Amino acid sequence: MEIEMKIRGLMMDPITNMPIVILKEASGSGILPIWVGVYEANAIALEIEKVVTPRPMTHDLLKNVLVGLDAAVRKIVVTCIKDDTFYAIIWLERNGTLVSIDSRPSDALALALRIDCPIYVEDEVLKSSKSQQGSPDRIKDEELRRLLENLPDEDMGRYKM
Repeated sequence: MEIEMKIRGLMMDPITNMPIVILKEASGSGILPIWVGVYEANAIALEIEKVVTPRPMTHDLLKNVLVGLDAAVRKIVVTCIKDDTFYAIIWLERNGTLVSIDSRPSDALALALRIDCPIYVEDEVLKSSKSQQGSPDRIKDEELRRLLENLPDEDMGRYKM
């Protein structure tokens, strides 16, 4: 089952100093932190902040190609997590045919922001993320989860390069 999510913001992990995209259930309280690379976080931050670049960035180019080919992004889905790596699929429709494209979640999210399409996470991914909280080697422990859940809106998105 797919659960609709919204991007709540970006933040830096205080332990690893890596960017985290925070997804929150559209009609619930569940959250999913996804650690991403600096460049991918920058692509997401640029779109969240509506920064216009002088030339198209990679995700802008992808959007332009899709529009030029008359293809529509129907949704993106974070499908699974394996060995601490998240996987996603971009669902495109062109000429009435649905096509699934394997993607890193960070790229799919950056595109979703630009296209304004729905973002979903398989419920098994949310369950798996919650079940791994107890592992001592996991950054996503209960303390970080509480921090993310209680973070004021004005502190969200304060992502600095």
